[in-house]
Amino acid sequence: MSREPRTQNVTTDAGEARITWVPAATAPRLVLAVSHGAGGGIEARDLKALAAALPAHGVTVALVEQPWRVAGKKVAPAPKTLDTGWRGLWPTLAAPGLPVVAGGRSAGARVACRTATELGAAAVLALSFPLHPPGKPEKSRADELLGTGVPTLVVQGGNDPFGRPEEFPSGGYELAVVPYGDHGFAVPKKSGLTEAQAMEVLTGAVTGWLTSLG
Repeated sequence: MSREPRTQNVTTDAGEARITWVPAATAPRLVLAVSHGAGGGIEARDLKALAAALPAHGVTVALVEQPWRVAGKKVAPAPKTLDTGWRGLWPTLAAPGLPVVAGGRSAGARVACRTATELGAAAVLALSFPLHPPGKPEKSRADELLGTGVPTLVVQGGNDPFGRPEEFPSGGYELAVVPYGDHGFAVPKKSGLTEAQAMEVLTGAVTGWLTSLG
């Protein structure tokens, strides 16, 4: 089997979506399916870092582009439409016959949380979970995170305006922190942390957690 990344278009009820498969470099033990947020694509630094690091640990990474991105639109549709696109992709993500960890960053993390139990996800990886809109902590989305029903890891930037680590409620999930990171895990130069070091924190936390899942 080829270890080279390949793309696959998938027709969903929300339109044509796309998966970029980055195969495990060793015998694959699970698939990590991760989608982008509402303001960017799979070129996000955290998604790229995971796709580079995880295949060496037996994880096939599936980078998911929602139909609105494939269609070249600039604005994400309503959450219900995002969920429809994700549901339509799931049979293809599960086709290798491996456990599938549902993941995503920001809006993509919310989708993974909302649909995990329904789709039979083995676990959820929530990158930069948008706990609330910036400056509006009263508009909490904690119920989505607390309701996944499966093992869940949140990786959050220490300075994320959509929810700092200390704002997260207690619950049945794990929380890893990228110090000084913003919503895109960018770190300021004055922090003394480089982007590469920040991504090492992130990939290390995710690798350790995936290993703990068995």
